[in-house]
Amino acid sequence: MILVTGGAGFIGSHLVRQLVDRGEAVRVLEHPSASVDHLPLDRIELVRTDIRDHAAVTTAVRGCTRVYHLAADPNLWRRDRDAFDAINHVGAAHLMRAALNAGATRVVFVSTESILTSKRFAGGAVETLRFREQDMLGPYCLSKFRGERVAFELAEAGAPVIVCSPTLPIGPGDRGQTPPTRLAVAFCQGRIPAYLDCRFNLIDVRDAADGLVRAMERGRPGIRYLLGAHNTRLVEWLRLLARMVGRPAPRWQVPYALALTTGWCSERWADLVTHRMPMATVTGVRLTRRSMHFDASICTHELGLQPRSVEASTADAVAWYRLQGWIPAATA
Repeated sequence: MILVTGGAGFIGSHLVRQLVDRGEAVRVLEHPSASVDHLPLDRIELVRTDIRDHAAVTTAVRGCTRVYHLAADPNLWRRDRDAFDAINHVGAAHLMRAALNAGATRVVFVSTESILTSKRFAGGAVETLRFREQDMLGPYCLSKFRGERVAFELAEAGAPVIVCSPTLPIGPGDRGQTPPTRLAVAFCQGRIPAYLDCRFNLIDVRDAADGLVRAMERGRPGIRYLLGAHNTRLVEWLRLLARMVGRPAPRWQVPYALALTTGWCSERWADLVTHRMPMATVTGVRLTRRSMHFDASICTHELGLQPRSVEASTADAVAWYRLQGWIPAATA
């Protein structure tokens, strides 16, 4: 039996689909409030619980020899900032230890590229690089770093724990709208006339899921498997989206100071008034000051991963946005 936590999420749902299509017996652990209608419910075992419920998590891992841990809060803002650590760090640590205690022979911990954007890191190989708490920007990044640190500590103690760090996933199926999708949809709706200069790496969500499967099969404990594909700049990706949806490309670059002020004001408004996700976040703006261009070739070569082109991934994402009614249909 394979356990996938966060199996209804963006990467998780594609991972679950790939596993069941391979004939694997899959148990999915998801939050009670998560929508799961898009999962192959007739082919999986579904467990509804909060990752912070340690007793329920201990029960859920029983009988699972392989575990993929994706459950996390992936957003850069949350009204209750302490929840980031409870979910992404404490919950993750308990899940991994409980799985190993229950006899799991392989555990894949899914980290994030956001914690790799340290001032001490200017690109290149990151397979064995380690970071510090003071390198982290904001409560989300800090919580994911702490969860990853536990994974490496377990691996260094001899546990079969593999760490994977997908870069920004794009493509179809992002029902919860993670930050890249939220940005793309807003642009396609005409709500982003200007841009903030930043550099990042994109990977198709289906390729990220495939990379997790490959890491489970052949990954080495103690190594950070960077699952990435295409280095680009935000303005370049927006120009690609513009061509696909027939909108003008953005012409104005937002000054960093203005963006940071907007992020701070947006978060305060969300904290005190709307209690809803702000369009701009302080952490998101601060991350743009650090390059997120990576060389993932070592990892993709070792895993045998062959990512799709950014054009194909973006086209599939746009087509899916249209199916959801999020953006206007294509014109003839």
